[in-house]
Amino acid sequence: MSDALRSADRDLGTASTSPATASGSGDLPVMQDRGRTARIKARAAVALYYLVCGVLTVLFLFPIAWSAFTSFYSPADASASPPKWIPSHLSFENYFNLASYGEGIWRYLGNSASVAAMTVSMTLVLCTLGGYGFSRFRFRGRNVIFIVILATLMIPFQSILNPLFVLLRWLHLQGTLFGLALVYTTFQLPFAVFMMRNSFDSVPREIEEASLIDGCSSLQSLRIVMLPLVLPGLVTAGLFAFFGSWNELLAALILLGDARNYTMPVMLLNAQSGQLGAIDWGLMQAGITLSILPCAVLFLLLQRYYINGLIAGAVKA
Repeated sequence: MSDALRSADRDLGTASTSPATASGSGDLPVMQDRGRTARIKARAAVALYYLVCGVLTVLFLFPIAWSAFTSFYSPADASASPPKWIPSHLSFENYFNLASYGEGIWRYLGNSASVAAMTVSMTLVLCTLGGYGFSRFRFRGRNVIFIVILATLMIPFQSILNPLFVLLRWLHLQGTLFGLALVYTTFQLPFAVFMMRNSFDSVPREIEEASLIDGCSSLQSLRIVMLPLVLPGLVTAGLFAFFGSWNELLAALILLGDARNYTMPVMLLNAQSGQLGAIDWGLMQAGITLSILPCAVLFLLLQRYYINGLIAGAVKA
């Protein structure tokens, strides 16, 4: 009797599940087609993404590569009209002419490096102290002062070059590299202070409080504990200060009167004219290539910190 009941139950179970099984087996090819379509769409999207990135990369890098390649043209090929895609021969003559121009290329590179180093040093020291103060200390008028500092970003620096010229002349710093570095530091400080305040805001206060409990003063906590944590922000502020001071032309052109103190952009502006007012394109391309190299090398070495520094403070801890 029990065997008969179990046999009947198996028959009923088989009958009840067979339609669902049949239905599931019918849907399987449809699900496989949908999965295959989704994979094709995903691969097409990835391919399109890399294609767009590749095209943009070529568009951005082509002018740099063309300048570097043209710098090895002979002066005649570099100034040919229409431009030659393939030179008659490669030559270092443009670099030799650049090296012998005026006081020598190394003099102008040294001037630019000196101004950039002083600008970066002063900017980092001041923006670190300012950003730390705005982030960690509470005092009357803190937000108002911070907004006033940021508001200076809206003032075109070209409009205040004449007052700066008079001020530097009164301080007997007009025409000096240190005076020019002071002007560049003034231009860079608002953004750098903003950057460092965001970097300090992203660090949990508990870390600083633990260092204070261990006996550190505020300056010791800043130097020992906080600075390593905000290193990406420091690198970002330093890179912006370096790029701005290395490539800036107008302030250096107005504030520097002695040819021996010219920076690279001013020297290239004076060196671009050849005989009878014609532009010496080969010399210009050689100078541009030399000017690009320090910026490119620094960015490639520090790009990881640069990206992290830009997003610091986007999400507060």
